[in-house]
Amino acid sequence: MARRLIITRGIVQGVGFRPFVFRLATRCFLKGYVQNDTLGVSIDIEGEREHLDRFINSMLDSPPPQALIEELHWQDLPPLGYTTFEIKNSLPEADSTHKEALVAPDIATCEECLKEFFDPSDRRYLYPFINCSHCGPRYTIARDIPYDRVNTTMDAFIMCQDCSGEYHDPQDRRFHAQPNACPRCGPRLRLLDCRGNELPGDVLEQAVSLLKGGRILAIKGIGGYHLAVDATQSRVVSELRNRKRRWEKPFALMARDLEVARGVCHVGPQGDQLLLSAKRPIVLLEKKPGAKIAEGVAPGCKELGIMLPYTPLHHYLLRHAGDLLVMTSGNVTDEPIVFEDPEALARLKDVADYFLVSNRPIFTRCDDSVVRVNPEFGMRNSECGISHSAPRTPHSAILIRRARGYAPYPLRLASPFGKNVLACGAMLKNTFCIGKKHHAFLSPHIGDLENLETLEAFQQGIERFKKMLYLEPDIVSYDMHPDYLSTQYALGLEDGISKIPVQHHHAHVVSCMVENGLEGEVIGVAFDGLGYGEDGHLWGGEFLLASPQGYRRMGHLEYVPMPGGQRAIKEPWRMALSYLYYLFGKDFLETDIEFVRRLDKGKWPTVKEMMDKKTNSPLTSSMGRLFDGVSALLGIRGVITYEGQAAIELESASGGTDEGTDTPYHFELKEREGKILIGWHGLFEGILQDLLLGTPTPKVSSRFHHAVALMTGEVCKRIRGESGQKRVVLSGGVFQNVLLLRLCEGILGREGFDVYIHHKVPTNDGGLSLGQAVIADRQYLPQLKGAK
Repeated sequence: MARRLIITRGIVQGVGFRPFVFRLATRCFLKGYVQNDTLGVSIDIEGEREHLDRFINSMLDSPPPQALIEELHWQDLPPLGYTTFEIKNSLPEADSTHKEALVAPDIATCEECLKEFFDPSDRRYLYPFINCSHCGPRYTIARDIPYDRVNTTMDAFIMCQDCSGEYHDPQDRRFHAQPNACPRCGPRLRLLDCRGNELPGDVLEQAVSLLKGGRILAIKGIGGYHLAVDATQSRVVSELRNRKRRWEKPFALMARDLEVARGVCHVGPQGDQLLLSAKRPIVLLEKKPGAKIAEGVAPGCKELGIMLPYTPLHHYLLRHAGDLLVMTSGNVTDEPIVFEDPEALARLKDVADYFLVSNRPIFTRCDDSVVRVNPEFGMRNSECGISHSAPRTPHSAILIRRARGYAPYPLRLASPFGKNVLACGAMLKNTFCIGKKHHAFLSPHIGDLENLETLEAFQQGIERFKKMLYLEPDIVSYDMHPDYLSTQYALGLEDGISKIPVQHHHAHVVSCMVENGLEGEVIGVAFDGLGYGEDGHLWGGEFLLASPQGYRRMGHLEYVPMPGGQRAIKEPWRMALSYLYYLFGKDFLETDIEFVRRLDKGKWPTVKEMMDKKTNSPLTSSMGRLFDGVSALLGIRGVITYEGQAAIELESASGGTDEGTDTPYHFELKEREGKILIGWHGLFEGILQDLLLGTPTPKVSSRFHHAVALMTGEVCKRIRGESGQKRVVLSGGVFQNVLLLRLCEGILGREGFDVYIHHKVPTNDGGLSLGQAVIADRQYLPQLKGAK
């Protein structure tokens, strides 16, 4: 007879882990107990030694589907003579500073619950809050840890006798399922008009009727509200755009099932896997010609963002109201997703016709995640025109937005944080990150910090993470840009917290290093829209030799003015003018190309004066602005209505063609002040020549993408020659462009580089806070040592 006290850490609460342990212990003829605590799950167990070994091996080899055991260790103790095995109540909080249990992300409805939901003989027939220990809300209803009902927003709902019996039955699927409920004892739906008046009658049937009738519904989900309409009705899709003030940015779609998704998109095996996963993200997929949806869903786009139902309510609506619904975030453009009922009625009353609400509170807002399929870059070499022998990436997705299904699961670091760190992120696609011991807790997507509403969501999110993790930060890190609201928040915190600025592109590179487990120094390629540089200019086409401890700027795109500052981002034609004027002077106005012919000659003198007098024309080395300028020059997009639109449409215009490898454009590489200065004179000369010859736009776009990739490889080779470093990290929002990413991976792989990309956090600014946290911690530790 032997006894072991087993300690498990990781995602072991809210995923059916204790019921799993109970059943496994029973099968192995073991006695003792299991209980949640503030660190994870503890198991005090005794029996024959061989049975204990089998128990531990089985626990590690086949845990519950959504569980993840990060640590498991035990100590041998004298046997106590337990006679049963039981699930004990959670240990009371002994020391709040040691609360480290991880809260599980929200989980899509499982197949067993769905069968019950649609079974007329089941007591939960059509009950929209059906769940079990394998599915349902987790993070968004958790107020505290341990993850017990009393610490969730379900604590107000007292289980009826039947639900309580399931909850306490070790053989039941709802054994210790914290959100367990039924129509007798649980939350309920209500249907309201836009003035908040409740409508009588069957809620589900009326909701279906309204959607079929072309009405806009605000629907409360797991992490917030959606705005839903029938995706096949052009009139209501256009009306939603007008009311939401979202003029062209694509709407997300929800499809009834995989077959419906395949009917409108080219899905493929990786798309299947992502769509059907328990995370249920929005997946960006190529649209099929003739897809039967309203043109206004994704005007001018070759891709659709599509997801499958992940709540019982979604499944009902998609089965009865139509195969495809628009399911876009419940907000007015540029505001965070609405998640509280009074707020929804106040903010969305001029957008939605009706509100489908419930009395199950959401504690923490959490938007839908967005991913892009990442085809293995060796899969389509014939299309790329490049042969290579680089190792293939095993990762099926590029994260665009990390939220529901992924957050708040942390990244585990090989080297622990020395202090508690709060990293405040950037302005666009903001997330914050809290570093504690071996974990980096990245918040769900918050949004663009450009208004008071989003700033309040940012501050609220930080406070809730601090409460759940039971910490106050010792260090706060922030972006160097003085105008970012996240920077101003950090600088406004109380004295006594060490405040460390982190350069934007250094943070990009280190975030990719961290998620790939890289130590030491790497060549970092950071391509994005812009980030504040140490010289006061706006960087964005950067080659760094970087580690968490510091970086050297090895090369960058040649600077160019941004006439009008922020207006040059919203009006890419200004960037095209800037490049042409910088290279050719006002003589470019004599060029016989469509861009010049369509140019508003009345605006030209003002833009020229800005650049000549260097007024409101900050200098930038941004790769994102280069993509914008080329997009405008080709007549693809001169004015944008959402961030990144010009670059997205430039990639789409390439059509995946392999033309461009025979005669790619070229960049000039020059040495200046010990750095590689990347000129774009030859690039624009080549593009102008093609435009004069009437070269098709897809070929010009493809040649441009190939030119950027070839330049990237050449600059990395030069840096390797100087540094001896062969590890290359690709980061920044420009690498959301799958064509460019695949080309760069291929060229660098052929040249013998080890290439690392993002797969756990977004490559855009949504992953930036992870790098900020690690850099601040690593740079702070030497300061501590020096002070001793």
